Amino acid sequence: MSASDPLVGELLDGRYVIQRKLARGGMATVYLADDQRLTRTVAIKVMHEGLGDDQDFIGKFDREARAAARLSHPNVVSVFDQGLHRGRPYIVMEYVEGCTLRHMITREGSFSPERALDLLIPVTAAVAAAHESGLIHRDIKPENVLISDRGQIKVADFGLARAISAQTVTATGMLIGTVSYIAPELVTHGKADPRCDVYALGVVLYEMLTGSKPHTGENPIQVAYAHVHKAIPAPSSAVKTSWRESRNGIPPYLDALVTSAAARQPSDRPVDARVLLDHMRQARESLARGVMDDSALTERMKGTTLDPENHITEPVPSLRSPSEGDRTPTLRFTPSTPISPGLPEITDGMPYYDGPVEQRAPGRPRRRWPALLASILAAVLVGTGLWWVFAGQYTSTPALVRLNQAQAQQAATDAGLTITFDSEYAEDVPAGQVARTEPAGGDRIVHGGTIKAFLSKGPERFAVPALRGLDLPTATESLNRINLTVGNVTQGYDDTVEAGKVISASFKEGTPLKRGTAVDLVMSQGPAPVTLGDWTDKPVKDAQKALKEQGLKVKIEKQNHSDIEKNNVISQTPTAGEVHRGDTVTLVVSKGPQLKAVPNVRRYSLDRARDILQKAGFEVRVNRLINFGFDLVVSTDPKAGTKAPVGSTITINLA
Repeated sequence: MSASDPLVGELLDGRYVIQRKLARGGMATVYLADDQRLTRTVAIKVMHEGLGDDQDFIGKFDREARAAARLSHPNVVSVFDQGLHRGRPYIVMEYVEGCTLRHMITREGSFSPERALDLLIPVTAAVAAAHESGLIHRDIKPENVLISDRGQIKVADFGLARAISAQTVTATGMLIGTVSYIAPELVTHGKADPRCDVYALGVVLYEMLTGSKPHTGENPIQVAYAHVHKAIPAPSSAVKTSWRESRNGIPPYLDALVTSAAARQPSDRPVDARVLLDHMRQARESLARGVMDDSALTERMKGTTLDPENHITEPVPSLRSPSEGDRTPTLRFTPSTPISPGLPEITDGMPYYDGPVEQRAPGRPRRRWPALLASILAAVLVGTGLWWVFAGQYTSTPALVRLNQAQAQQAATDAGLTITFDSEYAEDVPAGQVARTEPAGGDRIVHGGTIKAFLSKGPERFAVPALRGLDLPTATESLNRINLTVGNVTQGYDDTVEAGKVISASFKEGTPLKRGTAVDLVMSQGPAPVTLGDWTDKPVKDAQKALKEQGLKVKIEKQNHSDIEKNNVISQTPTAGEVHRGDTVTLVVSKGPQLKAVPNVRRYSLDRARDILQKAGFEVRVNRLINFGFDLVVSTDPKAGTKAPVGSTITINLA
């Protein structure tokens, strides 16, 4: 797994978990993924980031899914699904575990003619099926041929395929197709038809036979120029082994097959892959029989249409050629249609031997016909039995996708098959129509067998539950219970939601979402913190205004204070520092000093007057007006009965 690739570990459409990157191309990257719904491994091709805004690229990407999905052939990589992830289109394909033809060519160099044809005939059969469906691959190359560990050969990447009726072969000014295998007409005027694929197959076969490409250059322009102006040479000219000396040599008819398929003029090539496939099968059958030079066959390899007289519909098995000193007879057959897959047809009623003939004892009569008839009968019976085991007992499953139940029932009945129905959610198929079948349309099924059809319930959606005020474990459980997941969790302040509870979610309550969609949550940290200033000995009205603007509550208490001016703050709780919005700040506000009437102490002695005033809460200062020695109070300042602040100083005038 690549930690640098952000898609690795992602969940696509609530269903596909990306495991690792497999390959990267010019338009998309292919990943290995797990389909959690069907518990299978798949390959997912995701368009490169930034191309999702280009409608031309989106169109080509969409055509890949549609074109490949239309093909039902054992040598074509199956397409299962398509969708959009964060604005990037993707398609889900069959995962073929193994290697590419490119890896085999790199590892082994050149192949023998028989091995090259054995590998390329299934590829050509797949392209022929595409041509019969009105599609052109446009990018045939060894990198797009997958070979599984079990030996299955499949063609991938119909991403540049387009209806044959389409004329344009360029997109945003760039040639479509890989330059080493591109047909000359695509370079010169951009017109495409099935013969472009035939040309590419011819170049691939040349490379497999010789171990090198026919045209090379320092840059793609030089290679493209060579395709336009230079004919591809016969592959035998690029190898040292001669067909006259070894069975591994390239015979003239195989040279003709390659140079005809890769002819510069489209009119000189086979009209489509079906004709090329027939040529390959004829060549493979001749190699199997040990024929290395056949002028009539060489001439047929130059044909551009099917030759009904020599048409071969099935591959012919490889037969061992006789070697010098080999005492084992080797069966040979003339070219014709096999009785069944895997069995050569007996021509003119009998095979003939190309080996030592058993000597008949003198006088012993020849009794060849009974044995011959028995051999013929055995071959017919075996061929019929094999045909039934491998083909005869099967038919094709009809295409039922997007039919309603009644239509699907009728189609199955018309095909002599039984059908059962189930239902499942489907993103792209309207409710009530068939979303998929088992077996799939085009797959083989036993005569009279049963098709299981899944009727669409429409897109699967789950409504977002109420999440505000829940703690994280409870919110997670609520989402998981309805097949949604928790996405990014962030923190925020809120005056009303207590710390540790959900403030909000990325989707409103009740929003319908796909299975596995991630819902982001914002968790409360409680009210936001604010800084409380020191309002001591400051006007209370200023303090109230500032504290309310900070989202704080204010409580006022009043008391007298001899030193703090009236309506100024005596003290506050809490003191200056950090508090939170919504907290309460208590302010003790001064009512000014306490006032009290000055007692009347006139005619009192000094000692008694001082005692009375001090007990009343006043300070005393003595002023002797006349020093007669009597120390009697004649007046006070302030005067008796006047209100003065408690704690203030009263002056006693003595005489």
